[in-house]
Amino acid sequence: MGLLTFKRGIHPDDCKKLTAELPIKELKPGKTMCYPLNQHLGAPLSSLVSVGDEVLMGQKIADSEGFLTAPLHSSVSGKVVEIGMRMHHSGVKVPTIVIENDGLDTPAEKINTKSLDELSPKEIVQIVHDAGIVGMGGAGFPTHVKLSPPADKEIKYVIVNGAECEPYLTSDHRVMLEEPDDVLFGLTAVMKIFSLKEGFVAVEENKPDAISALEEKAKNYDGCKVLTLKKKYPQGAEKQLIYAVTKKEVPSGKLPADIGCIVLNIDTITAIARAIKEGTPLYRRIVTVSGGAVNNPQNFKVRIGMCFDDLIEEAGGFKEEPAKIIYGGPMMGISGISTSVPVVKGTSAFLAFTKKEAKKEAESACLRCGRCVSVCPMGLMPAELSVMSLKGEIESVIRYNALDCIECGSCSFVCPAKRYLVQAIRVGKDRQRAHLAEMRAKKQ
Repeated sequence: MGLLTFKRGIHPDDCKKLTAELPIKELKPGKTMCYPLNQHLGAPLSSLVSVGDEVLMGQKIADSEGFLTAPLHSSVSGKVVEIGMRMHHSGVKVPTIVIENDGLDTPAEKINTKSLDELSPKEIVQIVHDAGIVGMGGAGFPTHVKLSPPADKEIKYVIVNGAECEPYLTSDHRVMLEEPDDVLFGLTAVMKIFSLKEGFVAVEENKPDAISALEEKAKNYDGCKVLTLKKKYPQGAEKQLIYAVTKKEVPSGKLPADIGCIVLNIDTITAIARAIKEGTPLYRRIVTVSGGAVNNPQNFKVRIGMCFDDLIEEAGGFKEEPAKIIYGGPMMGISGISTSVPVVKGTSAFLAFTKKEAKKEAESACLRCGRCVSVCPMGLMPAELSVMSLKGEIESVIRYNALDCIECGSCSFVCPAKRYLVQAIRVGKDRQRAHLAEMRAKKQ
């Protein structure tokens, strides 16, 4: 049997040697911690604290009454010193709670005191909600919503995404290697929600040590299976991972739950494990700091709310002034404008590139070579979509399924004309969403 994989895709240099063999290093939180209120997709949060309030580590400091949302917790104990607009990694200022860390880490009351055996499926989902857990691979979708599909959606597959196919990123790799019990415990908890007898952790072949560690521990967890994936990008994209494991395709416009699947990120599944075993909410995560401009690339365990400046200092600072910084991976991350912004729940990495690494080549006319079509994991026509998008041809953008684009960047990576295909398609998707919203408004 060959390695599991999906259709099309690309094979970039994974650039993981910088940090793959470096153990996770826990950082002490800074003196000042900042908590943006937009940490996830869905309903925005409102502050539950006021300036001058004393807070505990793990205390809920912001929440919303909406369903598609997740509460936010303080990662330190201390005093609220400011609630105002501060810079976010997205490049805009957002409402932010600022807490002065007292260095004591005085804990709040636990969100769970029962064992997994004592918990009902409904109670597990409630704990996930109360812990403020969201998708930590970057999307930030509230996890309790994903674990609460409509009654007519029978979940048959739970897959933990250990692919980590983005170049440079090794945080998931290190978690699987150093905390395999938490990965498998979290998977077992989610399997219990859906009364499943088996669940899967899918890992790319370039992490043999993590695969071995998980396989050894899986002997102690009934029904937990470790699958080996072919090294290929974007193997970790949700729909591509589902196809690799189940050979089922998520139809256009549908969600994984529509074909009975749920996919969870490595850091997400370990956050579920800690919420149940330790009764602690989500207030820390693992972040890879890497790139040619970084003196000592590392994998750090950091508290939510820490400033990237602190992480960079712990990594020995910069060898040279970075020509480009990225929050997340180089293929799907966000190009940054500042290091003085806080780590949020969806922060998987901080990358700093030299001029050589960040060199941009001049864009030229499309050669009509078809390479973008041959690698697109969603089977789209990126070159055509990019032209339609920039011309504002909304009907064509809709007809050619622009919203199916996962913005993985494979098309731009292989384009010999160096065209900015993903950026153009993103414009078209935004225009389509605006058009559909306008149509809905007119009907009302």
